[in-house]
Amino acid sequence: MKRIPLRVFFPTLVLALLSGCSSTAGPADLVKFKPSVELREIWSVSVGSAKNYVFQPVVVNESVYAAGAGGDVVRIDGGKKKWSVNTKTKLSAGVGCDGEMVVVVSQKGETIALDAETGSERWRVNVGAEILAPPAVGGGAVVLRASDHRLFGLEAKNGQQRWLYQRNMPPLALRSHSGALIVDDQVTLIGFPGGKLVAISLENGGNLWELNVSRPRGANELERVSDVAGVPVLGRSEVCAVTYQGRAACFDLTNGNTLWTRDFSSYVGMDRDTRFAFLVDERDSVQALDVYSGITVWRQDAMPRRRLSRPLIVGDYLALGDGEGYVHMLGREDGVFAARNRADRSAILADPQLLGNGFVVQSVGGDVVAYELRH
Repeated sequence: MKRIPLRVFFPTLVLALLSGCSSTAGPADLVKFKPSVELREIWSVSVGSAKNYVFQPVVVNESVYAAGAGGDVVRIDGGKKKWSVNTKTKLSAGVGCDGEMVVVVSQKGETIALDAETGSERWRVNVGAEILAPPAVGGGAVVLRASDHRLFGLEAKNGQQRWLYQRNMPPLALRSHSGALIVDDQVTLIGFPGGKLVAISLENGGNLWELNVSRPRGANELERVSDVAGVPVLGRSEVCAVTYQGRAACFDLTNGNTLWTRDFSSYVGMDRDTRFAFLVDERDSVQALDVYSGITVWRQDAMPRRRLSRPLIVGDYLALGDGEGYVHMLGREDGVFAARNRADRSAILADPQLLGNGFVVQSVGGDVVAYELRH
């Protein structure tokens, strides 16, 4: 069983419980296979180590924006740094960007906004909270998720606080690096501990609606941890999400009705297209579920304990990073291994991001690596 990063009210007790659950087995050996497609590295740029944090890159209009714990923020165009800025502070989360403004957060709670074109600083505001998730930027606002799961809505033009959203939290929760999703520059969607998926007004922070992806269950607080993992994913009129120790589910956004639900447990979240929902469970089994019924279409079980990242659909394939810095490509239709490449010798914990016809990953060691597929 993986060691679970938790926000705790009684840390000594919980850490003792977790240490008793941790497996001493190492990652599974790499499966040998004949590649059916070439996974080609097209460029690599170093932005500095993530240290004990997870740094998420973002892609906007074919430009890649990334940061490292040391304070550097970069814009990469075609494998070359268009600009590189040192914020003169230690950073704690990845990058948010809407194409006009780039936003990062410091380990002291500072939110720093940079101009996307030049890298020059626009403003700097301290929100007085630990931020582990990349900011969401859009609709004239910046949305920050604190490690205690408060949400801050800031004015994009000057960093002034627009609203604060908070709710009662269970005693234990995953220490999450998943942020919010801004939809149509009006609503922000976010998953909370306790299995709640919530839509919040970007204008005033009001709760528009909430759905139960799962409900906590178990004999003790550790067993009752049931947090939404990753950022929710949208279809044409559906939203899907998955929780740890809970369920995967899809909902109809027009009326809030549950389309399907099934027992599932994931740390990293999911991706989906018009046919399948792709998930990685807590045992690092990759599964494709029918997006209309939730029935398993295929399962790839050959990578236990490899600490897989959130899956990303790339054309006819599925991309996943792992804890040893490898990038794996599986066939979207059948889950069969199609290609593999090693981006770095440190873990890839951040979500892979689409870039043109390929994708980009960022390792804990600080390498931002772009790939393309060649048949």
